[in-house]
Parts: sequence; structure tokens; C-alpha cells
Amino acid sequence: MRNDKDKALKLRLQGYSYNEIQQILKVPKGTLSSWFTNLQLSSEAQARIKRRVYVGALRGLIKRNRHQTHLAIQRMRDTRTKAMKEIMRIDLEELKIIGIVLYWAEGYKRAITRNGRELTHHGVALSNSDPRLISLFLRFLREVCGVQDEKIHAEVRIFEHMSEKQVLAFWQKTTSIPKQNFGKTYYGISKSSLGKKPFNRLHYGTISIRVNNTNLFHKIMGWIQGLSSYAAMV
Repeated sequence: MRNDKDKALKLRLQGYSYNEIQQILKVPKGTLSSWFTNLQLSSEAQARIKRRVYVGALRGLIKRNRHQTHLAIQRMRDTRTKAMKEIMRIDLEELKIIGIVLYWAEGYKRAITRNGRELTHHGVALSNSDPRLISLFLRFLREVCGVQDEKIHAEVRIFEHMSEKQVLAFWQKTTSIPKQNFGKTYYGISKSSLGKKPFNRLHYGTISIRVNNTNLFHKIMGWIQGLSSYAAMV
């Protein structure tokens, strides 16, 4: 053990930490502590020990952060999976409420005016870039509002780097709207976005769904007013 003690003292005087010496010599920390009780260390050795302690603490912190991140991601996945299973089936009345809220949030609601006068005809129109949101809104139009496919029109807005053919094929497949019901494709960024959203977030541009039905427009607006009145009573 005397040989180990000499080695331990030399390592300690060089600025090795307890953990380093224990790993090298396999000597318990308690024994090392008794050996180093009255040992005076140089400023260089103390500085090395402090650096090792700092690096060790930093590594420990990074390891804990990675572990916490892993746990947080797993909790997020578990929560989403559990929540997703809670929405297994949507009945027609629930789909109606969903469609009304979608139009309330994303639909075109402003009255059409010409020469300062409101026109009597209004279309139903909603634009978005999320294929799932568009699919849900189309279910609302078809199943709740009874709109036939030949009455549903679409217009796509894309960026210059996109392939018009690929984007149109994607939306035609996603929406099941007849090809002849797709209007002119527009390029660029809408005035409302002013380039705030990076183009690479909109992989398939945006699509506008339109139904030229004034009566349906006013019916949806009435449904929105009904929900608004209900919200005011809560």
C-alpha cells in the first residue's frame, strides 16, 4: 500500500482529482482523504483540480440536460398518443361545429362591396397550407353542407422554386376535387403574409377552396353568429 500511497501523493501534487486517482490506483476515496490530510498543493495543481471539477460538472450538466430532454420528448409523445386516441370518431354534429369554427378562424367573411355598396352575392372561401385542415373543411362542405364536388373550386398559390405540376397533383389527390375545377395557379407571396413565413415551411404552397353559393355563405355566417352568441353567454 506504501507504493500506492507514494503514487497517489505524486498524482495529487500534479493536480489530479480524487476521482482520477481512484480510477488509476483503485484506492477508496476515504483512504485518499486520509493520505492527503496535510498535503499542501501548488497553485498550478489547485488550478488543474478546479478545471477538472468545472469540466466534470459541465459534463454532468450536459448529461442531465440530455436525459431530461429525452424524458421530455418521451412524455410529449406519450401525451400526444394518448390524446390522439381520444379522438377516434367524429359524428356529424361535431363535424358541423368543427367546420364552423374553421371558417370563423380561416374563412373569407368580409362583405363584397363595389362602388361603396355591398353586393348581394357572396361565395364561401377558405385558404390554408395544411392538407389536413383542408381535408377536414372539405368534409364539412360535403357531409354537413351537402356541397357536390362539381360545385367546389380551388386555386393554388405557390413559390417560384416549386413545380406547378407536382403541387397541383398533390392537391388534386388530397382534395379529390376534379382537375377542371382548379383555376389559375398564382406565384409569389400573399400581401397578408408579407413574407413573414419562410417559403420552406409551405411545402405545397397554399390552396383556396371556394364554393359560389350565397345562401351557404349566409348560413355559415349565421352559424358563426350562433356560436358567438353562445360564447357570450358562457
